[in-house]
Amino acid sequence: MKISSELKDFQHRIGHEFADPTLLTEAVTHASMSSPTRGDNQRLEFLGDRVLGLAMAQALLEADTDAAEGKLAPRFNALVRKETCADVAREIDLGAVLRLGRSEMLSGGRRKEALLGDAMEAVIAAVYLDAGFDVAQAMIIRLWGKRINDVDADARDAKTAMQEWAQAKGLQPPRYVEVHREGPDHAPVFTIAAKLTNGASAQATAKSKRQAEQAAAAALLAQMEKTK
Repeated sequence: MKISSELKDFQHRIGHEFADPTLLTEAVTHASMSSPTRGDNQRLEFLGDRVLGLAMAQALLEADTDAAEGKLAPRFNALVRKETCADVAREIDLGAVLRLGRSEMLSGGRRKEALLGDAMEAVIAAVYLDAGFDVAQAMIIRLWGKRINDVDADARDAKTAMQEWAQAKGLQPPRYVEVHREGPDHAPVFTIAAKLTNGASAQATAKSKRQAEQAAAAALLAQMEKTK
């Protein structure tokens, strides 16, 4: 099977030339582009998530031979979460080769974080099926790069850390309130406020609600720890 010049260039970006190019084509085909005769990447996404998890767990064990499970788990979560997969996808310009239906094209699908993260997992699965675990793992380590060694020793997400802080102080978990939303539907920007029952609050703005909530939680935690 011949593939487009765009997919050939993409193979160079990920460092793997497919023996079975149909796997790559399936990996970059979104459900909005599927048909009875053309599959999409949802099943590959399911498999890729597991391949990524195994590769990253092994990498973390090798990177820190003394770390306890309690330290490894949050690092692992930080490296395999959808946002991280989407960041890697942007670095290799995965969005440029995605096969999308018209509705997704018009709504800015090539830039959507969830869609990019899912497609990154699908590409991992495609490499795994094409060449085996060792090759897929090597690609993951190469693409994730310094993220693996630079991941915070305590990589709990900010919302979890903020909730644990509040509980330790006898407070209810913070509420997250959408204060403002602007921009077009395909590229919204959210401002979220994190609020505690003691009246303390902090705001943050980001391109997704989850990112804005995390940033607001981090700002509120830093504020409370500074005033404790």
